[in-house]
Amino acid sequence: MYNPKSMRAEEFISNEEILNTLEYAEKNKNNRELIEQLLEKAKPRKTERGIECAGLSHREASVLLACEIPEMTEKIYTLAEDIKKAFYGNRIVMFAPLYLSNYCVNQCVYCPYHYQNRSIPRKKLTQEEVAKEVIALQDIGHKRLAIEAGEDPVNNPIEYILECINTIYSIKHKNGAIRRVNVNIAATTVENYRKLKDAGIGTYILFQETYHKESYETLHPAGPKHNYAYHTEAMDRAMEGGIDDVGLGVLFGLELYKYEFAGLLMHAEHLEAVHGVGPHTISVPRVKRADDIDPNVFDNGIDDDTFAKIIACIRIAVPYTGLIISTRENESCRNKVLRLGVSQISGGSRTSVGGYAGYSADERPHDTEQFDVSDQRSLDEVVKWLMELGYIPSFCTACYREGRTGDRFMSLCKTGQIQNCCHPNALMTLKEYLEDYASSETKAVGEKLIEAELKNIPNEKARRLAAEYIENIHEGKRDFRF
Repeated sequence: MYNPKSMRAEEFISNEEILNTLEYAEKNKNNRELIEQLLEKAKPRKTERGIECAGLSHREASVLLACEIPEMTEKIYTLAEDIKKAFYGNRIVMFAPLYLSNYCVNQCVYCPYHYQNRSIPRKKLTQEEVAKEVIALQDIGHKRLAIEAGEDPVNNPIEYILECINTIYSIKHKNGAIRRVNVNIAATTVENYRKLKDAGIGTYILFQETYHKESYETLHPAGPKHNYAYHTEAMDRAMEGGIDDVGLGVLFGLELYKYEFAGLLMHAEHLEAVHGVGPHTISVPRVKRADDIDPNVFDNGIDDDTFAKIIACIRIAVPYTGLIISTRENESCRNKVLRLGVSQISGGSRTSVGGYAGYSADERPHDTEQFDVSDQRSLDEVVKWLMELGYIPSFCTACYREGRTGDRFMSLCKTGQIQNCCHPNALMTLKEYLEDYASSETKAVGEKLIEAELKNIPNEKARRLAAEYIENIHEGKRDFRF
C-alpha cells in the first residue's frame, strides 16, 4: 500500500503505485488540456513572500514525461528553463569527485569495483596520498569535493572515511582550501551518519541505482548492498543522524526510465512528507563503459533527447532541488541540459583512485577508473566554456558554512533572496578562481562577465558590497561571503 509518510521502503516506493502512475501517464500522454493545466500549475509566481513554485507530484510529472505532442514538449522545456532561471539564475556550481578507495565487497553487475573483478588493481589512499590529491585539486582551483569509496568494512571503515575528511579540511595550500566535502559512500547506520555530521560534511549522496526492487536484487546479487530496504531507507537514517542535506539519484539505463523517474520523485515526496524538506540535490547519471562493464548489456539505455526531457521534468516537479550532471556526459549533452535545470557540474574530473596528483591536465590514469569520463576537458576549459555560454561558474560554499542547509536553504530559495546571496557569492568565488588559477584567456572572459553580472544583483547594498569585496580579492584578500 502506497504511503509517502511510511518509513518502510516498499510503502513509500510502492511498485503498485508506480505501475498505476505509468498507466495513467500513458493514458493521458496526448491529453492536451491536462498537460496545459499541469504546466500552468507548475509556473513560477511572484507573491508577497517571493517567488513560489507549486511543483508537481510524481503522477503529474509522469504525464509530462510521457507527452508525445511536439509543441507541448517545447513548452515543457521552456517552463523548465524559466524555473531554473527563477531560482538558480545563470549560476553553475563547480565540484570534483575524489576517489579514496576502490576496495568493495559488493557484486554490483554495472560497476567495475565489484568484488569478483580481478582485472582492476585495488587501491586505497593513505592520508599522505589524500593530502597530495587535495593539494592537486586546490592547485587547479576546486573548493568543493565529493568523496567516493567502495563498500568494504575492513578496508574502508567509517573511521577511515572520517580520517580522510579531517585530512581534506586540514590542507591549506597557497590560497587553496576545500570548503565543502560531500560524501558518497554506502548506506550505513544512524550512529555513523551522526559521525559524518560531526565531521562537517556537506551533502550525503547515495544513488538508488534502481527503484525496481526485483531488478535491484538481480543487479546486486551479493554483498550488503543486496538489501533493498536498508539501502532505500538510508536517507531517513541520515536525516535522523542530523544530516540536513541529502542527495538522491538513479543510474539511468538499468531499468525502464519512466519507472525510475516516478520512483525518484516518490522518494523526494517521502522526504518532504516525513522530514519537512526534500532532497538537496538529485543526480542523473547514465550507465557508462568501464573496466569490465559493457553498457550495451543493459537494454534500457536512453538517448540524449529522452535524457534532456527527464531533466526538464525533474526541474519542473522539484523546482527547489539542485540538479547534478557529471563528466559521464560529453560537452554536447551537458550544453543541452544546462538550460533545462542543471545547477551543478563537475570539471576536470578523474574517476580513478589517486587520479590527480602527479598527472598533468592532459594525462589521466585509467587502471582504477570507475567509469569512462566523456568530458575530459580541464577545469579551466570548462570554466571558460561556461562563461562563454553566459553562465557564472560558482565555487561558493557559503550556505553550508553559514548554516543555511536543509529547510533554511529551501526558505532562502523559495523567498527569492537567493539572488541577493548566491549571485554575489558566485561572482566573488569566481573572482578568486580568476586571480589564483585561471589562464589569461579565461581570466579575460571572466572579468567582463563579473563586470556585467554585478549589475544583476537586485539589492543595492548587496551590489555595492559585492563590488567592494571583489576589489579586495583583486588586492589579495580571500573568502568573503554573504
